[in-house]
Amino acid sequence: MSDILGIFMIAVGILFNLFGCIGLVRFPDVYNRLQAATKCVTLGTVMLLVGVALIAGVGPTAAKAIICAVFVLVTSPTAAHAIAKGAYASGVALWEKTVVDKYAQQCAEAKS
Repeated sequence: MSDILGIFMIAVGILFNLFGCIGLVRFPDVYNRLQAATKCVTLGTVMLLVGVALIAGVGPTAAKAIICAVFVLVTSPTAAHAIAKGAYASGVALWEKTVVDKYAQQCAEAKS
């Protein structure tokens, strides 16, 4: 039963990674691309690793997969936040059809 669940989680993880990669190619600016990379690819990679842990059973392979999943869960959103903040600080423009820039509003409120 755990093998079937593991294979299902690996398949769903591959789909999430595929959708994240498509988002990286299709989205218009760096901020939208980071959204795809952070959400889809993080979830897909974690699901892949949990599926590997389920298939491997109790042992060193499962422990390594879970440790890697925790590492991805912590580092991927942190890195995306740092990249987005660095891109914004260096003047990378938002997509021309962007409606709201909450960060600019927060910076303006903080200055006043």
